[in-house]
Amino acid sequence: MIETITQLARLRAAVAAWKREGLRVGFVPTMGNLHAGHHSLIALARSRADRVVASVFVNPTQFGPGEDYSRYPRTPEADAAGLQAAGCDVLWLPDLTTMYPFGPAAAARIHVPGLSQVLEGAHRPGHFDGVCTVVARLFQQVQPDVAAFGRKDYQQLLVVRRLVADLAFPIELLAGEILREDDGLAMSSRNQYLSPDERATAPELHRVLLRMRTMTLEGAPRAQVEAEAQATLHAAGFVPDYAVLRTPELQEPADGQPGPRVALIAARLGKTRLIDNLEFALAD
Repeated sequence: MIETITQLARLRAAVAAWKREGLRVGFVPTMGNLHAGHHSLIALARSRADRVVASVFVNPTQFGPGEDYSRYPRTPEADAAGLQAAGCDVLWLPDLTTMYPFGPAAAARIHVPGLSQVLEGAHRPGHFDGVCTVVARLFQQVQPDVAAFGRKDYQQLLVVRRLVADLAFPIELLAGEILREDDGLAMSSRNQYLSPDERATAPELHRVLLRMRTMTLEGAPRAQVEAEAQATLHAAGFVPDYAVLRTPELQEPADGQPGPRVALIAARLGKTRLIDNLEFALAD
């Protein structure tokens, strides 16, 4: 039976008791409204740990002006039921005061330069500062040995890896694969914002990523691949923020240079902003 904990002292006591028994603790941070993609991260953490904690906290410091903080779906009862079915041991459910004792506006913040300022960071200024700030706080609260993050938020995964390395958190990071609906749309809590017509259009995002991979493997220049992706998204009704090819560290690759690639897209469909990516390799 999953235990829901709302008090930090109780959480720390539970984790301390596990560690006295020599058990490894896994952790999955979330903002709730959980789906099968989140549940797969519980299984991933469980594969490297004896006990698993999942947090649900809608973090205000990673939302910019005009973004969907107020309407982000809160479904704690359904989340708890889903986590129990997925094999989670503890649901950590902190309130705003527990997370930010002096309030979000007065909170000490963490900034990871470079990676935080391109792509998502350029289009959502301050977003990754909020992510790093809440993740660091959650790491301090939970004290995990292992933490699992999804590859759908590709840049976030890179930023958190840098955070862990830079601040010497003794935590093993695990990267969970993207889970998709049958039509290719990446699972996301924000998919429920889509109207029926938008939902029918949304899988075009994945099809564009597949086309970007095909063109790259066939030798098309990066500029051509990115331009065609942007044009295709516009024609389908999206308003893209970016559709780019990058190296795994988000650098611009030279045309024809062999090695791993990642195609990344962020685009609005109606009032909903969707992100997705596809990793592949360009062989010699």
